[in-house]
Amino acid sequence: MSENRKLSIFSLATLLVSAHYGLGFLLGTGEKAVSSGVMGSLYAVSVGLGSIASLALAKFYWTQIEQIWTLLGNRYGNLVKVGVGLMSWMSFIGISAVQIIAAASILAVMGIGKLTTMVTVTLLFWILSLLAVEKASWLFRGLLLLNILGLVYALWVLNGIPKYVQAPLEFISSLPQISIAEVIGVSLSTTLLVIIDMKCHQYMVQARNVRTVYLGCIFAAIAIIALAFLPSTVVIAAQNAGILPTNLDAKEVVPYILSWVGHGTNQPLGIFLIGVLAVPSLGLGSSVLRVQTKTMLDLQILPEFQGNKILIAAINALFALAIALKGGEIIGLILLFYTAYLSAVWVPWSAYLLNHIKFYTFSDFSVRLSLALGSLSALITLGVILYQPNAIFWGSGELTIMIVAMGCGGISLLLGQLADSLNTISSSLKKGVGSGE
Repeated sequence: MSENRKLSIFSLATLLVSAHYGLGFLLGTGEKAVSSGVMGSLYAVSVGLGSIASLALAKFYWTQIEQIWTLLGNRYGNLVKVGVGLMSWMSFIGISAVQIIAAASILAVMGIGKLTTMVTVTLLFWILSLLAVEKASWLFRGLLLLNILGLVYALWVLNGIPKYVQAPLEFISSLPQISIAEVIGVSLSTTLLVIIDMKCHQYMVQARNVRTVYLGCIFAAIAIIALAFLPSTVVIAAQNAGILPTNLDAKEVVPYILSWVGHGTNQPLGIFLIGVLAVPSLGLGSSVLRVQTKTMLDLQILPEFQGNKILIAAINALFALAIALKGGEIIGLILLFYTAYLSAVWVPWSAYLLNHIKFYTFSDFSVRLSLALGSLSALITLGVILYQPNAIFWGSGELTIMIVAMGCGGISLLLGQLADSLNTISSSLKKGVGSGE
């Protein structure tokens, strides 16, 4: 592994930012900003705070190298590895769905029907995920960089630079204006997710040394927080300028602003700015499908050959399309699926860390039970919320999933440990009685 540890501070920070700054981050923040103003940046700011929080495990990740499901599997058995891997696979369904929704919202500005776009984009995701186009990822990320420049230009045209400068202070002062449940639900789930996000892990373990990991995470956090206020202030500036149609879908606001800055979707600059926004969705969406397919094959649930690879990718794409067709807020979908994953995994992962630092050792049975019941409760709660949005506590779907799933996982961990301890005591007593006879 040492020969692969070549990333500098700047390279690591750039990769960590690119892992988070996608269309969900961009269009989702813009969508929330339409109704919530600068508070629409809550999720994006939380991603930056999560990057800072990940410093707590940065050295551990760099030293251990292996991913979470491998570490848990090596310690507690293959069933745990498969369980964590499947929950990770499930979480990516929401991310794929978001890329489909984002692409449809972008092209809707050009008058293309959303249903047609969603089906076509899903098909393209599936095809591209089967091709060896990983090296093109830098092209897609480069286009996202151009998109950042486009947003900065839009901010300048709309006289929104002063608003952007004031945004962090306005964000802090506006926190009391939204429900505490929403603040906790979004910020806590996002922070916990970033800490165990394997998209970031793959880059952290390639850093030259631990110091590089620490500084890379810090600089990435600063950059992410700076980017967090860009979409929201662009939307606010557009609202203040009165350029947004009253019937415009909130998901289409950022693409519409870029097309307006480019003088319309029939002008070269407008087409370019929309294209720079739309094309990365193909790279991001196909990349997520590729990771999902690889996860399933790595878990050895099915034999690895081309036919199974094509079938698994198709099933993944259809799941994502089904969620995309149902719709929902972009950031809401991201967080609901990610929260189901982290709520199932964090309790077993905490048990592993306690054992690693030799603070307390939970039995293999208790950890397996925790993962099984935590995962089951997370999936059931996620399904209920997706189809019955009113079935949530305190107005926060993320908080609901965390309370139910982490509660079930934590209680089952303790009960499993108690049962194991009682079984051990019982066995000891029987042996004692037997030896006495």
